[in-house]
Amino acid sequence: MEQATARPRARLAVYALAIFLSSAGLMALEIAAARLLAPYIGASLYSWTAIIGVVLGGLSVGNWLGGVWADRGADESVAGWVLGAGALACVGVLLLLTLVGGPLQRMEMGLLAASFVYVATLFFVPAVLLGVVTPLLTTLALRLDARTGHIVGMMHALAAFGSIVGTFATGYVFIQYFGTRAVILGTGAVLALLALVFLRRRMPAIAVLAVLAVGLVSWTGARGGFEALCDRETNYFCIRVVDVSRDLPFGQGRGLVLDHLLHGISHRERPRFLPSPYTHLMDEVIVAHADGIEGRPLRSFFAGGGAYTQPRALRARYPDAEIVIAEIDPAVTAVAREQMYYDGAADRIIHSDARRVLAGMPEGHFDVIVGDVFHDIAIPYHLVTAEYAELVRSRLTPDGLYVLNVVDAHPDPRLVKSIVKTLGTVFADVRVWLEAWPERPERMTYVITMGGATALSERVMARNWPAREWQDITGRLLATGTPLAELPVLTDDLAPVERLLSTLIFGTLGR
Repeated sequence: MEQATARPRARLAVYALAIFLSSAGLMALEIAAARLLAPYIGASLYSWTAIIGVVLGGLSVGNWLGGVWADRGADESVAGWVLGAGALACVGVLLLLTLVGGPLQRMEMGLLAASFVYVATLFFVPAVLLGVVTPLLTTLALRLDARTGHIVGMMHALAAFGSIVGTFATGYVFIQYFGTRAVILGTGAVLALLALVFLRRRMPAIAVLAVLAVGLVSWTGARGGFEALCDRETNYFCIRVVDVSRDLPFGQGRGLVLDHLLHGISHRERPRFLPSPYTHLMDEVIVAHADGIEGRPLRSFFAGGGAYTQPRALRARYPDAEIVIAEIDPAVTAVAREQMYYDGAADRIIHSDARRVLAGMPEGHFDVIVGDVFHDIAIPYHLVTAEYAELVRSRLTPDGLYVLNVVDAHPDPRLVKSIVKTLGTVFADVRVWLEAWPERPERMTYVITMGGATALSERVMARNWPAREWQDITGRLLATGTPLAELPVLTDDLAPVERLLSTLIFGTLGR
């Protein structure tokens, strides 16, 4: 009698474990999806929305299918086939990426459409398959234990708990220590083991799945699907360092790529050589202001380190300067030191959110504050609001300089205009700069300046090589496209940066 009772309990425990692990696996895939696709579509609110929406859609379809199959008499072997197919689908994600990644990048799609297509192509089927497991096994469990409320409640609780564990374990531990591809393959391995449990008495089925797995793994390996695109993966970025020497007029240089955007370029021999026009302009404005400071070293604060190109250039110009850098990702700093020619021994680097760090600094302390945190179109909205501008103003000396760069569309950069309007509530003489007014619509990096003891003319001529010239486009910009009156002042309560960037997000300029 006890043996007869123990057998259903053991099967219930297996069902419960399968539901827990499959739910955890689905969330592991969801978190991994963001990192896997970052080199192709970046990491933004829209990419995350696509991931969550597609996974939930697949989960819903899978839940429906699981219920239908259960009503039609599906048994444990069906659960085994589904779990085995889910394991194959995990490997299939990496294979599909090698097959469609390049062609999709070359298609004329906006970022919003590209995000959805990438995610749906790679992750919809795995979500459907894993969605089948919970309703199917819950129904099978009810055949062993008639306590409907108890069984349904327990299985749903385990599914939710598994999702929670999968989310936190993947986001906080697995991605950082093992990498995205290892997480996806590990999820597939767990699903394969579960499939073996349910198919243990069906050797032909196991043989079929094994042959398919060997073929799929071999094909994926042959196409380089197991090779990570990132030099280092963190909870914030997919980090790569690329050799850009052939794009420089002389010497050696490297570029830091965060997700899919080249963030900065550093020259090996000449730290004062800034190849990117916008970083060159920011440096020229900072130097013009710093040269007017008498009797003490320059005091500067950088919101964002990235490639550390600008702090490195500033240190080369002012060896005694106080340079404080808030960089949220310690791995970015480590890569900059290891591969981007950045020493940083004399700089104070704090690995935390820039607003939080700046709030802890003394009032009226800095001569210059630099905003270099606007990574692609992933805008940290809390660093563009009026409240943040007030914080910046309070940490600057009375004649201090604030300079930042922002990526937006041309000729109607609505986010840049809103930032100008917002900063205008706190600072006088807010100005926007470009090398030249572009003749056609394109994606641009704008430089915004305000404050400073040295008044800038309408044109800035480079004093540091190479010879360049930038112009103040503020008046023309504000008179073009959307009237300033129709754009919001950005606040902590309302900062619709994604809506203001819709030209980039919905069009091809954002990719």
